Amino acid sequence: MKHEQLQAALAKARVLVVGDVMLDRYWFGDVERISPEAPVPVARINRVEERAGGAANVARNIAAMGAQATLLSVVGDDEAGTALQNLLNTHGVQTSLHRDPSITTTVKLRVVARQQQLIRLDFEYSPSHEVLAAKLDDYRAALPSHDVVILSDYGKGGLTHVSTMIDAARAAGKPVLIDPKGDDYRRYAGATLLTPNRAELRMVTGRWADEADLTRRALQLRAELGLDALLVTRSEEGMSLFSAETVSHVPTVAREVFDVSGAGDTVIATMAAMVAAGCTLDEAMRWSNRAAGIVVGKLGTAVATAEEVFAD
Repeated sequence: MKHEQLQAALAKARVLVVGDVMLDRYWFGDVERISPEAPVPVARINRVEERAGGAANVARNIAAMGAQATLLSVVGDDEAGTALQNLLNTHGVQTSLHRDPSITTTVKLRVVARQQQLIRLDFEYSPSHEVLAAKLDDYRAALPSHDVVILSDYGKGGLTHVSTMIDAARAAGKPVLIDPKGDDYRRYAGATLLTPNRAELRMVTGRWADEADLTRRALQLRAELGLDALLVTRSEEGMSLFSAETVSHVPTVAREVFDVSGAGDTVIATMAAMVAAGCTLDEAMRWSNRAAGIVVGKLGTAVATAEEVFAD
């Protein structure tokens, strides 16, 4: 598919993103002295940035690619939830954010001085079962109007009903792509594609001795879970796609690695957008590899834009 055709197809592609969202806050400043109260540096903050994190960053990546993204998630009924909503509106993401007054919106606050992170503070609570059940109804209602589903699992409780969500999507004929977490992937059985990184896969399959051993373990996991394919992101070793028919590999395209945070979000977002636009999984992997190579050259939870990805 030519670039112009693919971009036109992307504009019509609709991806539904469900999962754990968070607000990434960055406090930038300078350290010029040590506190007299304790042996810790004193950071004088001079700039603050806020970015959409977790599944919200996945949705933001899809929108940046030129596709249509809808985000379904749970946030607290608080200032951080409102800030996240406003950020997503700015990025062109359609949202269905359930406000749960019993929790606070997940916030990851990073204090950065001289391009070094001094500390990260996490504020997070799991949503209530009542809110998750209501989200499930909205999810089923949204399926018919979308082409592809992403379930973005950050282990914060938002995907408690993941097996039910997979079954509902497959029954509706929609591909389901999942960024998995934890060491038990049985809850993801029946999905179209899982996108673990190298370390995450090792937690599930054990350490492999060589390339042939990796292939054997990956194909065995794919068969056991009834997946269409397994995409393993391997940092400097590129990406490998394991399906029933073929095993394919692409080398990394990163020119300079500055920050790998959020690269996994870019990979699954690009995969979903490209599949929704009519690409095969193998074609989508090649575009995802290109997008990831762009994003790791940026600071923090960044995105690869359509202009960057399609640049010759």
